[in-house]
Amino acid sequence: MRFSILTGVLSLALTGSVFAADPGTPGAIPPDAEHAVATLNKSPRHGEWIDIKVPGKDVPLKSWIVYPERPDKAPVVLIIHEIFGETDWVRGVADQLAADGFIAIAPDMLSGHGPNGGGSDSLGGQQAVMAKIREVKSPEVIADLNATREYGLKLSAASGKVGVVGFCWGGGNSFAYAAAQPELGAAVVYYGVPAQDLSAVKCPVAGFYGGSDIHITPTVQPTKVAMDKLGKTYEVHVFDGAGHGFLRQQTGQNGANQKAADQAWPATIAFLKDHLK
Repeated sequence: MRFSILTGVLSLALTGSVFAADPGTPGAIPPDAEHAVATLNKSPRHGEWIDIKVPGKDVPLKSWIVYPERPDKAPVVLIIHEIFGETDWVRGVADQLAADGFIAIAPDMLSGHGPNGGGSDSLGGQQAVMAKIREVKSPEVIADLNATREYGLKLSAASGKVGVVGFCWGGGNSFAYAAAQPELGAAVVYYGVPAQDLSAVKCPVAGFYGGSDIHITPTVQPTKVAMDKLGKTYEVHVFDGAGHGFLRQQTGQNGANQKAADQAWPATIAFLKDHLK
């Protein structure tokens, strides 16, 4: 089973598989890391690399954008990648968000940090990316996200509402952005640390955590208590038995990661649709 703390109410729910839809189709969950490329290759949606100008930076922010197939204007969702940098898996998440009706933009937060001004793909592998990402400090992250948000708001297809979703390293930065950007509509945190200044959070926040993630999940309850005292919306979902990174590594933890992913993603989409309408 998994438990959720929703605005102070504890509830239990069975964690059977919820979706049978293929990744990349409306109502599905994102592909795991192993199947991201195959999902992207068959996507019917328009996705492309774009360069976003960030004030004060010489190197543009290389970003992957995917548009939904819908007749009306759509909310924009920014995606903050993990400590692993800009990966095919992150692009797969963007494609699934577009399948679910959002304009998804996933900036490479390592743009300009690689050789000759390159980004994640120029650093020569995961270990180098993980080492280099420590150079990316909070002021730079906020500036990059603000530039991406402004880019999204100016799109003719955009509705004027912007949210953010982050994973791991990006999850912590998603929470931090909720405190730094007062015009943000919603923030989703996947297994990331809380913002340092919770009093500055202006938008609703939803958090998704693995019950066996001993590094991050112990921060959840005290953060929930603090957010409640401040009158802030913080919807917490903790999935029994799931580990850190369960949406990316869905095959782990003897099935618990898959069960967590099956329940976390539809809750994510419902939260974003509710607060970005």
